[in-house]
Amino acid sequence: MVSWRNRFLVLFDRMPLPLALCSADGGIGLANPAMGAEFGRTAGQLVGRNILELFRPQASAQLDRITEALHLGRRSRYPLTVRWTAGGTVCEGNGAVYEGELMVDPVSEDTGGPPGLLVMLRRTDAARAAGDGPPAHRPPEVGPMAGRILALAAAGHTTAAIARTVGLTVDGVTYHLTQLSRRWRAPNRAALVARAYALGVLVPGQWPPVPAGDGGPPPAEGAAG
Repeated sequence: MVSWRNRFLVLFDRMPLPLALCSADGGIGLANPAMGAEFGRTAGQLVGRNILELFRPQASAQLDRITEALHLGRRSRYPLTVRWTAGGTVCEGNGAVYEGELMVDPVSEDTGGPPGLLVMLRRTDAARAAGDGPPAHRPPEVGPMAGRILALAAAGHTTAAIARTVGLTVDGVTYHLTQLSRRWRAPNRAALVARAYALGVLVPGQWPPVPAGDGGPPPAEGAAG
């Protein structure tokens, strides 16, 4: 049993999709690096928060359906349409707002207690300006963590060095870079950095590279490679 749990935790951490294990009331007991990366935090910094503090449900009927399923002991997968920001709550009133779907699976170890929830996030669109209006015509916004990672990558740091500098795992940094590469259709890191400059995400003419809107260059920790 211990060996199975260890293998599960390794796979859980390495999954590129954002995942969280929650209690029946939504309390986060475990999150993977990909989920932490959505909010510019480490996975451990999400533990103890409630999943509904991070994601705003957009259809109350969907949430009611999940509540009813847990009460009746049903085991199925339930979608929940949500919005969120990189800062951790759409109530902040600034920054980029994202839309997506949480896939919620009740899970249980047959202990007789209420089931836990395995939550997987799937994005459905790019960032919007804060609020409920149409997408803004402005340079694409990235979270503060993604901006730091891009700046360090532009400065020539390795993935391992970036991870040490920003306090993420190597998998967490890879997740950020992969998501941005897919979003901007960049085939490699050099193209990704070029796109970041072309889109105004990194400030032109600055060395070390600086994310747009940042107050200064990223920390110079870690070795370039």
